[in-house]
Amino acid sequence: MSFFEENCAEMDRYLENHASAEPDILKRLRRETFQKTTQPHMISGYQQGRLLTILSKIIQPENILEIGTFTGYATLCLAEGLSKDGKITTLDVNGELAYLPEKYFAESEFSHQIDFKLQDAKVFLKETAEVFDLVFIDADKENYVEYLNLIKPRLKSGSIILFDNVLWYGKVLDENPKQLSTQKIKELNDLVAQDEDFENLILPLRDGVNLIRKK
Repeated sequence: MSFFEENCAEMDRYLENHASAEPDILKRLRRETFQKTTQPHMISGYQQGRLLTILSKIIQPENILEIGTFTGYATLCLAEGLSKDGKITTLDVNGELAYLPEKYFAESEFSHQIDFKLQDAKVFLKETAEVFDLVFIDADKENYVEYLNLIKPRLKSGSIILFDNVLWYGKVLDENPKQLSTQKIKELNDLVAQDEDFENLILPLRDGVNLIRKK
């Protein structure tokens, strides 16, 4: 491990030791994600999870949309801030892994407020007439721009969108990236920064979160 990596690991431990504790159900879900999935790094994790919870509690949304459920960690973090009669719709296409989020959603205190759908997000967004207060997108990067275009009409003034992985391991600094996912993330970041309907800030948390507010 390099000096930089070692210090980053120490900083992560410091940040986690000085953040609010995650609920026990999230600890167990995080542990099982690392035990039973081949890409556990896809989980939102401690620090990002606490960010999602705090933002959700500030907004107290009635209607949340999540694109990219994975094992449901971020879903449960976002659900902590739901209004009393609010709901979160979370979308994924991985049926083989669905048993894991379903297990934890069922035992969560927010089980009655979580609508887990195995459905393509583009199809859902083209069919729904719902308006969302808070949207978290952590899915296939190649479709990030299309998700933005489809979700924008489903927002109201003050709605918040978060796109995950927008620094893409530093690849966004490449001037002429060959990888489609990198190209689309760069395009997304450019579009958001230039859109007068939005105000935003990219947070250098983990792999970067683009925090966007609809004016």
